[in-house]
Amino acid sequence: MHRARERAGDDRLHDAGDCVMAEQLAEAAVADCLRKLAVVFADFEQRLEATPLIRKLTRGRFEVADYHAFLINLRQQVKDGALWMSRAASNIGEDHLELRSTLMRHAVTEHRDFRLLEADFTASGGALEDIQSAPKNVGSEALSAWMFHEASKPDPFGLLGAMFIIEGLGSIKAKPWGLKVQERLALPDEAVRFLLYHGDNDAEHMKEFEEMLGMVLPDPFIAERIVTTAKVTARLYALQIEEIAA
Repeated sequence: MHRARERAGDDRLHDAGDCVMAEQLAEAAVADCLRKLAVVFADFEQRLEATPLIRKLTRGRFEVADYHAFLINLRQQVKDGALWMSRAASNIGEDHLELRSTLMRHAVTEHRDFRLLEADFTASGGALEDIQSAPKNVGSEALSAWMFHEASKPDPFGLLGAMFIIEGLGSIKAKPWGLKVQERLALPDEAVRFLLYHGDNDAEHMKEFEEMLGMVLPDPFIAERIVTTAKVTARLYALQIEEIAA
């Protein structure tokens, strides 16, 4: 009996040790993935700053027509965002139900964000039918096709890299851009709500993003796919902004 209790205690200690080691491996993998994603994002920022539209914004030559073009083209990507997120969630298997639930919550939270863009457009003097009827530009077409392609795969964990780019843009750039637009064009708060809202709220999403990484890591293949997907998404997002006439 004494030996049996010793074996049971040893097994519990062994299991606890394995659990701690697994957690440490996951934390290290998440940290490594975040470092690589940060490098991708830094390159993405440089590409954005070099686009004609953002250069006009940062150099004080931004006009209402530029803002309207920005809102029109951003609306297409934002409207598709909740759709590809929902599709991705539906393709996540039973082994990762918590991740599926998290993505579904994101989709529900953001599925009407494009209405904010419409409201900003009309509050800054635009006609609602103009933003609702505008076609996607070349970059938006490519970005949307890429996102839905990835979301349609089984267990599309690589899309976490895409979310890092898009949510990171919201948390880091949206509010500074919104304030610059407001200052340059003398617009009321109700005309820049989308940018200011995402600047204040996407930081929380980035915290949740780290938790989502922990749900699928450590796995070298998945980590590599997340970084690759981030790189492609960043290139196509930048192309979307490049294609806006400025």
